[in-house]
Amino acid sequence: MVKLTKQHTDKQTRSVLIVDDEPNILLSLEFLMKKNGFNVFIGRDGKEALSTIEKEAIDLVILDIMMPEVDGLEVCKRIRKSDDHNHMKVVFLSAKIKKEEIQAGYDAGADLYITKPFSTRKIVEEVKNLLE
Repeated sequence: MVKLTKQHTDKQTRSVLIVDDEPNILLSLEFLMKKNGFNVFIGRDGKEALSTIEKEAIDLVILDIMMPEVDGLEVCKRIRKSDDHNHMKVVFLSAKIKKEEIQAGYDAGADLYITKPFSTRKIVEEVKNLLE
């Protein structure tokens, strides 16, 4: 039996999973992404993120690093190790700003690392660029 991966074609609405333990960030990014035409899913920690990834066709994950349950680095590593999910783009959105912390994000498999505080305009532009 062949397991089909959950990827979208170019004509379908792209799905974004936003994972952060800060409610205000979740609300603002959810509003912003929906306003820009994305199908949006929310996760409050890494465990919820992994559960959503298994159930939904996600194209891109915006991921905080410091979270309860499972941290963002581990979520990214699991995405990259999975044949079913490694097509997903991963954007870290983190307060960790040291050079070695940013490098750890890229080493885990991130496509992009954006530091907090962040520009909402930049995030939308970057998400669109990664999904083109």
